[in-house]
Amino acid sequence: MDLARLQHLNKARVLVVGDVMLDRYWLGDTGRISPEAPVPVVKVSSLEDKAGGAANVAKNVAHLDGKVGLLGLIGQDDIGQTLERILESENIHSQLVSVTGLPTIAKMRVISRHQQVVRLDLEETFTQAHSRLLLEKLQQVIDDYDYVLFSDYNKGALSAIQEMITVAKAAGKVVLVDPKSSDFSIYKGADFITPNLNEFKLAGGEVKSEEALTVSARKLLADAGVDAMLLTRSEQGMSLISHTEKHHFAAQVREVSDVTGAGDTVIATLTTMLGAGMDAKDAVEVANIAAGIAVSKLGAATVTPEELSQKLGQYLIENGEHYQAPFDDVHQHIAFAKRNGERIVFTNGCFDILHAGHVKYLAQAKAMGDKLVVGLNNDESISRLKGADRPINPLDERAMVLSALASVDWVIPFGSEAEGDTPAELIAQLSPDILVKGGDYKVSEIAGAEHVLSTGGRVEVLDFLNGCSTSNIIKKAQATE
Repeated sequence: MDLARLQHLNKARVLVVGDVMLDRYWLGDTGRISPEAPVPVVKVSSLEDKAGGAANVAKNVAHLDGKVGLLGLIGQDDIGQTLERILESENIHSQLVSVTGLPTIAKMRVISRHQQVVRLDLEETFTQAHSRLLLEKLQQVIDDYDYVLFSDYNKGALSAIQEMITVAKAAGKVVLVDPKSSDFSIYKGADFITPNLNEFKLAGGEVKSEEALTVSARKLLADAGVDAMLLTRSEQGMSLISHTEKHHFAAQVREVSDVTGAGDTVIATLTTMLGAGMDAKDAVEVANIAAGIAVSKLGAATVTPEELSQKLGQYLIENGEHYQAPFDDVHQHIAFAKRNGERIVFTNGCFDILHAGHVKYLAQAKAMGDKLVVGLNNDESISRLKGADRPINPLDERAMVLSALASVDWVIPFGSEAEGDTPAELIAQLSPDILVKGGDYKVSEIAGAEHVLSTGGRVEVLDFLNGCSTSNIIKKAQATE
């Protein structure tokens, strides 16, 4: 598996087209039965709005660092405007087409004690004429993308999908479809379709034996004029089947919390990995691992490159490879984590020669929150602070060593003479929940502390491990020369 491709996820240019919707959650506690009817009364304490349907597929691509656009249909209503705001915050370049007379599709759920009490669906089916509006928009933007992913939820946005696929293939694009129709022939020309087992059976697929499954899958592909099928098979894993090859991948998850949105994660991961340059077999293997991560979470969850690299650790070590989030993408990764409710811890330093004191200190810092960001002095900054003979190790190598630690989630460089080589400006940009500093400091002396405290965060000072320092290591090395 060519996992060096994980460093090129931002090279994937993906256009998602399909049925977009808003997932709205009312959350609260239930303590009594209504006197009006035998139903529970939920005292709502919070409201959450999330991108759903094809919009959730696009969100999955964005969280994997792919450059993603989104085409879909919305109504001229507040829900549509809310969805557009969410997409903007998720780094998705959406061009939603607003139509009159129909509402934006919304799935509204009342949740109490992690249980769904009721779901309310607000929707009407879009017409062929509405779908042709998307076709026109597709023709306008197609040249900006390499992969076109159609997310079909059978709500009408893809009524003209055959013409859309024709446009995409004529432009030389790779086409993937998450199907809803039992007639796979409407997806003629697609490179991949990704049905689940139930959709496969409804389309005429046989599952009485592995041989029957393979034969019927290839017949469906031939009849439909599609190149390959990624069949997701729940606890049985998934199978990549083409006209001449078949590869099976065992399910990766041991404990399932929620299968909501797992199909979205699979096709989004497959497309992003293909866009990063992986071959189909490797891309499916990573998508299978991503599905295992997603279903271990509650709700329609996304997967991050960091989570994938952690699961792929054995492959990375065996191949001498290592994933490190590109510096330019770290800010967006942190923003995504914050929206997921994760607590961000920040610390900083030179970390020129990593030693036991650093490792202990970073582990203690990580334990204070959910994600640890390490601000790393750049080479010029270290030279100003430590002298012309420092750093011993350049920025890229120091960042690689740090990001390989289990306690470190992200590394991001800083350091300018104008800022006195402090991380104050970086801290103001990131607004971490917890700022950690090692050594004998007063809070008032710590760069960035004032900002963190002003935003409701906290500042912690940790002791260094006695006798451990980069300077001492350098002196010992020089003494033995």
